[in-house]
Formats: sequence, structure tokens, C-alpha cells
Amino acid sequence: MVMKSPTVRHRRLGRELRRLRESSGLTPEGAAKQLGWSRPKVNRIENARTSPSVADVADACDLYGADSATKAGLIQLCREASQRGWWTAYSDVFAGSYVVLEAEATAIRTWEPLLIPGLLQTEEYAHMLIGAVRPTLDDTELKRRVDARMARKITLLGSSAPSLHALVDESALRRPIASAGAMRRQLESLIDVADEPNVTIQIMPLTVGLHVGLDGAFSVLSFDDGDPDVGYIGCPGGDVYVEAAEQVRGLTLTFEHLAEIALPPDESAAFIAAARRDHE
Repeated sequence: MVMKSPTVRHRRLGRELRRLRESSGLTPEGAAKQLGWSRPKVNRIENARTSPSVADVADACDLYGADSATKAGLIQLCREASQRGWWTAYSDVFAGSYVVLEAEATAIRTWEPLLIPGLLQTEEYAHMLIGAVRPTLDDTELKRRVDARMARKITLLGSSAPSLHALVDESALRRPIASAGAMRRQLESLIDVADEPNVTIQIMPLTVGLHVGLDGAFSVLSFDDGDPDVGYIGCPGGDVYVEAAEQVRGLTLTFEHLAEIALPPDESAAFIAAARRDHE
């Protein structure tokens, strides 16, 4: 079953409400009864599977004996969790919550065995790729999807930009997704962005042979304030969010192993430059 992940703020809000309830000595059933809620509603809010209203948060804080500062902070968090971000302009394109998590992450680790990662794609490359994998799109729909992908790249800009550590298979550099000129410009863009202080790019050469990353692409996102990491796996059937601590740790260990056997960043830059010349 495909899971839809909650946003970071919703997870934080649910975790804080659970902590307050447990500190007050109330069981989920007891809290539900006194609040006039169903037991499932308490569970969904605490597990960030539904968005509480400001009134819900205020009522819960009053019941749990939260002080005024805590109550005000959680009400503000509730309001922020419902704020519209830049991605809402592309709600027809972004079906899941990944772009929200990506925008709130402080560190993004991604492994891509087939393609240039979405955050590092040029407009030309994205246009050819999306058009190939979604051949039924008309020109307007295709442009919308390309524009949305380019908008995602604002995540990597500014003083609050997350760190991005991208592991990319050599085949992504060689595969002629676009014209020779477009591929050359895509690889030039990779070389340029690798110079950014918040970006690390490593190439996995084909000579490595069999390795643990051949199961497919994935990402691990990390956040501030002690929020737990989230794993993400995209597939044709939909987005899968990995939130169980042990499973996220498994993805993290896999990423660390892949980073150890991939080329170091400086050698990777030289490798990309050589691959760029092959497209001339």
C-alpha cells in the first residue's frame, strides 16, 4: 500500500500533543472521551495522519494542562502546518507530500542509478525526460511539469538551503536522454553546481559491478529540531514514504555504503568532465 507522508510540522505537532497527553496521565481513550472525539481521531492527530484545527489543538492543550507558552507555540505550529507553500501552485503536478518534505529538509541524501537527480536537472534535460516517460502529455501539460521541476530547484538556493549529497550512477551520464548538446550542457551544469558549498556529487562507475544500490533509487531527508528522518522511494505505482526508524536506518546505511564505494567528489568532477566530452 502506498503511504502518504505528513509534513514535518504536522509530525512535530502530533508528537508534542502525544507527549502532553502522556504527561497528563491520560490514555488515548480517556482523552478522546473528555474531548468529545473518537479514539481514532486522537490516534490520527498524534500520528500526523490528519490535520487538527486550531480549536482542536487549543482544547487538547487545555485538557492536558499545557502552560500558556506551550499552548501558544502549538497553535502557531498548527497554523504554520496549514500554510500554503510555493508548491501549491503546482498541486496538479505534485500529487504527494515529497516536495513539502524536501522544502523543509536540512539535509537531502539521494541515490539515483538511472537518471540525473531531479534537483540537478537542467530544463532541457527535464523536458526530454518527462516527455519520454509521459508521452500522452500535451505541450501545455508537459510545460507545467517541467516548470514544476525547475521550481523545486529553489530549495537549493539561499542561506537556508539544505545540504544535498547526490550519488549518481555512471549510466545516467552516458544515457542520451536528450540531444548531444543538451546532454553536454546538463553535465556542465552538474560540474558547476558541485562547486556549491552545500552540494556534494559522487559518481558510481560501472566498473564497480554489483552493489547494494541496484534495487533502485531512494532518498533520505533529515530535519532540524530532532524530527526523525524520512526515506522516500518513487515508483510508477506512486510514492512510498519510509518512516519506521529501523527501515530509515537501513536506507541510511545503504547510502553510506554506496558513498564509500563511489568515486570521491574531486574524482567525480573529473569523471563528469570526461563524460561531457563524450557527448561532443
